[in-house]
Amino acid sequence: MKVHVEIDCTPEEARAFMGLPDLSKAQAAYSEGMERAMRGVSNPDQLQELARTMAPMGQAGLKMFQAFMDANAGGSARGKGSSGSEKTSGD
Repeated sequence: MKVHVEIDCTPEEARAFMGLPDLSKAQAAYSEGMERAMRGVSNPDQLQELARTMAPMGQAGLKMFQAFMDANAGGSARGKGSSGSEKTSGD
């Protein structure tokens, strides 16, 4: 049996309903900091140095983050697919 529920709400309403914090002020502060940092970048070498200071683990940190995101996305997709296929093969 499948049940589909459609809810029409804004992201702010959904966040409040789920009890998640409002991070708009933190995001605004982060964006302003990035803008200030990028104003001083005039060549690719400075941009590369800025990226290094922002991501201390460099490429390894980015790969770890990507693997984390892929594992979470893949796990939820596999979980849905495997439970659906088990039900169909069992019926």
